[in-house]
Amino acid sequence: MAGLYIHIPFCHSKCAYCNFYSVADRRRADALVSAIKSEWEARAPEIGGHEAVRTIYIGGGTPSCLSASQFACLADALPYSRQIEEYTIEVNPEDVTPQSVKLWRGHGVNRISMGIQSFDDSELKAINRRHNPDDALRAVETIRDGGIENISCDIIYGLPGQSTASWRHTLDKLLSLGIPHFSAYCLSYEEGTLLFRRLQQGLINAASDEVIAAMYDYLCEAAADAGFEHYEIANFARKGKRSVHNSNYWNATPYLGLGPGAHSCDTHGIRRFNPPDIRNYTDSTQPVCRIDEENETDRFNDLVITGLRTADGIRLDRVGNDRLDILLRDAAPYLSRDMLRLADGRLSIPEKHWLVSDSIIRDIMQ
Repeated sequence: MAGLYIHIPFCHSKCAYCNFYSVADRRRADALVSAIKSEWEARAPEIGGHEAVRTIYIGGGTPSCLSASQFACLADALPYSRQIEEYTIEVNPEDVTPQSVKLWRGHGVNRISMGIQSFDDSELKAINRRHNPDDALRAVETIRDGGIENISCDIIYGLPGQSTASWRHTLDKLLSLGIPHFSAYCLSYEEGTLLFRRLQQGLINAASDEVIAAMYDYLCEAAADAGFEHYEIANFARKGKRSVHNSNYWNATPYLGLGPGAHSCDTHGIRRFNPPDIRNYTDSTQPVCRIDEENETDRFNDLVITGLRTADGIRLDRVGNDRLDILLRDAAPYLSRDMLRLADGRLSIPEKHWLVSDSIIRDIMQ
């Protein structure tokens, strides 16, 4: 089994919080689709060939920016849909129409991941989103009417000007939609983003730790009451609806990333990445991927970073004997305070401590 990720780096406009590689100029869209098809043919053996792929995830950027002909051309080059367990495309509400849903579904897409971020119009404007709350609600309805029930939506807490009351409104509205999966991200101010610059200039204030903690506590409580499993720091799913593709990243399933800015991990555990440069990517006649050189310590740290993000935690039988004693030694102070748990051969961070997981992970890394 393997996953296939395709990075489409186009956006209508840049969201104020986003530090993913994206561009607004779509004049190279046709060339990008052609280059992705060529890269797929050249690099498929890294994950065992076409027949090994069980999940496809088209992300970005905003893949729903692609025209109907561009998406169809790309999709026709990918593995045949009958072998695909989960086929996701990321979309924004303003791109969702009956025609677009029919197009995506007709080419095998069976899961939609949509960025909503908030149901408060002033908060959406503050982060440069193009849609309003009603657009998001209509988009969910349109996707369902088009025959795709497996819908995931993204929301963010800790936004500029966001109160605990408005966060509760956003979360409650989302949970009322009856979708099977959602992601809730705590806003981080990433260097190079518009929000980071505004923060540095004193134009906005970051939410306090106390406000973030209150928002997180309500998130965990409300999601559990609605029947969701909190299976990764930011991800919640109803029973049987975890994101299969995203779980590949956390459980060491091989995956291949195509497109500028994409990352990969092949069947031998070798990691590669494509530089985030669409001009270089589309102009090159050979794959532009580079090997991300890793030693044993790097691979151990990858295991820690990915495993401790999840409710399942780190499987200790995947830790080499030479590092297991060190791992348990470093974990001991946190185990004694119930900030780490050891059970059934796994080491994990309890849900109530995921907000401080970065500091725990840093101390466990070698």
